[in-house]
Parts: sequence; C-alpha cells; structure tokens
Amino acid sequence: MRIAVLGGGHGCWAAVAELAEHGHDMRWWRRDAEAHQALSEAGAITIRDHRGTRKVPVGDASGAIRPVTDLAEAVRDAALIVIPLPSTTHQDLAERLAPLLADGQVVFLPPGTLGSVLFGKAMVDVGNFADVAFAETGTLPYLARKHGSTEVVISGYATRLPTGVFPSRLADKAFGVLREAYPSVEIAEDGLSGALMNAGPIIHPPLIMMNAGPLEHFDAWDIHNEGTQQSIRRVTDALDAERIALREALGYRAPHFPLADHYATDGEEWMYGRAAHEKLTDSGDWREKIDLLSHRYMLEDTRLGLSLLVSVGRWAGVPTPVAHGLLSIASAVTGRDLYAEGRTLESLGLAELSRDDLAQLLGEGFKS
Repeated sequence: MRIAVLGGGHGCWAAVAELAEHGHDMRWWRRDAEAHQALSEAGAITIRDHRGTRKVPVGDASGAIRPVTDLAEAVRDAALIVIPLPSTTHQDLAERLAPLLADGQVVFLPPGTLGSVLFGKAMVDVGNFADVAFAETGTLPYLARKHGSTEVVISGYATRLPTGVFPSRLADKAFGVLREAYPSVEIAEDGLSGALMNAGPIIHPPLIMMNAGPLEHFDAWDIHNEGTQQSIRRVTDALDAERIALREALGYRAPHFPLADHYATDGEEWMYGRAAHEKLTDSGDWREKIDLLSHRYMLEDTRLGLSLLVSVGRWAGVPTPVAHGLLSIASAVTGRDLYAEGRTLESLGLAELSRDDLAQLLGEGFKS
C-alpha cells in the first residue's frame, strides 16, 4: 500500500521505519528539507526496539522510504496519510492538505484532539468535497524517541488503538485501509468518540503542573518516574473519571480505556499492552527538560486537549471541575488564556449545534 507520512517528530520517524519494514511503499514529507537531505545521504534509518537494531533503507534507489519535499507529491495516490504530529500543527497542515486530498483517501491522526473535524472543515473551506475519511485514535502507535540524526528508539508499540472516523459513514472503508497498516486499531463510534479516547490530556497536565517546581529547578526530570507519585495519580484518576463520565453521557460505549490500566501490571490490557508505565520508566528516554511555557504537554495536551474536554463538558452539561481547575492553573503559569486559545466546540463552530445536529455532522460530514 502506498502510504504518506507527514512530519519529522519522534512518532513520524517510528511510523516511517515500521511501515517500511512491513513492505509498504513509503513517501515521507517534512518541512525541514535539510534534515531530509542529511538522512538521504546517510542512506538508512537505524531502528532499535525489543527485536534488536537494524537499518531501513532511505532514498530513491532503495524504494523503501522516499523522502520528498513537495506535499502534493507526497500525498498523491496515497491510500493512507499518517500524521503522527502534535495537534498544534493541525491548523496549518489542514490548510495545506485541504486542496490536495482525493476520494477514497484515509487521513490518520494519532492522536487527534478532534482534528478530524478540523481537517474536514478545512476541505470544505476550499471547496473540496471529496470523500475523505479522517481517523483519530487515543495515542501514538509508538513510545518512541529519536537518538541523533539517523536513529529512532521504539520502546513500545501500541497493541490496542481505539479509533474513531469522521465522517462515520466512511468508517468501514477507512478501517479496511487502516488495518493494513495498523492491525491494532479498534472501532470507536465516531470522531468525537476517538477524540475522547486521547490519553495525553489526562496523563500530562497533572504531571507537569504538579511537578512544576522540579521541572523548573532541575536540568532534567522524568515526570513518569520520580514525578509520578500517589497524590498525582489520584488527580489523574479523578480527571480520567470526568472523561469517562462525559463519554457515558454522550452514549459512547465501553471500553473507555481508563488510564489506571496504563499503570497496572495486571488486569485489562491498555493501549500499549500491560505494564505500559514500566516501559516508559525503564527506557530512560523521558528524562528531559520540559519548559512549561513551550513544551507540547502544555501547548498541546493542556491548551488544546483540556480545553476540548472542558468545552464538550459544558456543551453536554457534564461537570469537569478537575479539568477546568488544571486549565486555570496552566493559564496562570503561562500568563495566557488557554481556553480562549484552545480547540473547543466554540472555536470549531459547533457549540450551537444540538445533540442531534452534532450526531448528524459526525455521521455524514460537512455538506456542500
């Protein structure tokens, strides 16, 4: 299958390497042409995971991974377009992609923060009414970090990827494509259900806010190791209970993938399998410098992710006091109104819709 991967982040490297290893015809686009050139000159990506260390060829001659600098070339004839980027990139990328997408293509946003609707709306705004499915899931398919200029380390692969499709009328065809690349995808009802599976806004805001002192004091701090204490876990559990209550109020079915399973060493398998938390702490890759004013845990998971949770809660009449409180503290820390900047039903133009109207939109998509 021809697949395009867009972006140069950790998840993008992991996606390109893994999907090429599985025999797909890969096109890899990123804004940084110089980085692409350096990788092409090296001739391969080195991938390191539980199976060992190996190289995946890069360049036109090998055919395994073809770096491209033209976005239209990257997505042309691609059955699947994978965008494993922070949702902070979505607005710009949606506008770039909108005129380029064609009937039958599937765009995968892991995770999406309701980016599925944002990308669909961008197509309508430029007059493109092709039947394109936008799928979003609860997490990246990989626990991954780049090491140096040519290596990516993957410390975990997702074993369950709850995924919603916008519009849901295209779900059957979309899952047929998605499962060729990611057999671990599981069906969620629609794009909003997929968005409310996103684990990032649940796990990261309590960790960065409640570790603010150590993060500012030490050169590097592992929020998943010594930064995860029982008091923080109790806040995380309370925040996740708000997410699950919201899903239930909207009629979305279990499994809701409670974050408690991420930390458990037994019981239900979470998105990265059992004992997922241990994979994070054992790797050592998450001991890092986190700038509370600029890190994606603040600008993506808090500003966009928590604002979406609070917004949908207000719209549905479901209280989200922990999410609202964390968002308020984050706004004080950054000196910005993060809800006003957030990805909310208001900012997406959906806040005035009734439940029936929103369900219709999620099912059928935007109309001409």
